[in-house]
Amino acid sequence: MYDTLTPSQARDMLTAVARHLVASVDMLTEVDQAIGDGDHGIGMRRGFSAVEETMAAIDPESVAKVFKAAGTAIMAKTGGAAGAVFGTLFRAGSAAFEERPVLDAAGFAAFLRQGLEGVEKRGGAQPGQKTMIDALAPAAAAAEAAIAGGLAEAVRQATDAAKGGVEATKGMIATTGKARTLGERSLGHPDPGAVSMSLILEAMRDYIAA
Repeated sequence: MYDTLTPSQARDMLTAVARHLVASVDMLTEVDQAIGDGDHGIGMRRGFSAVEETMAAIDPESVAKVFKAAGTAIMAKTGGAAGAVFGTLFRAGSAAFEERPVLDAAGFAAFLRQGLEGVEKRGGAQPGQKTMIDALAPAAAAAEAAIAGGLAEAVRQATDAAKGGVEATKGMIATTGKARTLGERSLGHPDPGAVSMSLILEAMRDYIAA
């Protein structure tokens, strides 16, 4: 179990995240077929395959550099709204590490908060609109509340909160993105972006807890 991550360890964690997302392509496709056009999994596989390639080639000078490079890869290769949103999460969130030599609980919480602010600013979505924000916002709040417990606890609490957010999206009517055209037919189905957000945190939790 890690209480802090060096830049090299942060790189390895994002490699683990990338592999987890790539391995989840079929599940993400199935989730998206229910309320979208079914391409979310394919897009995320493209983006996170690029993250894995980027992590293999990068010189991990700092945690900020590692996270920003991951965001750039996602933005360049994922395509569509998901590329913009998840790329922004990592690029905007990377600023939380600019003055931090390692990734600790406070830095992780700041990453989620600044990533959330970046995503909201870029896309204009707010909590309750059945988007990835409905997993990210509670995760950010949970991580902030758990800082005193250390990195592993903060990530665990954030992951649990994100999973709760995914469940909550089943009861929401989509008002933004492709699913908005379904109206009440989007009820009962989780948001694919929220599922992906939960998977990202799940992989971070498992790496840090190992």
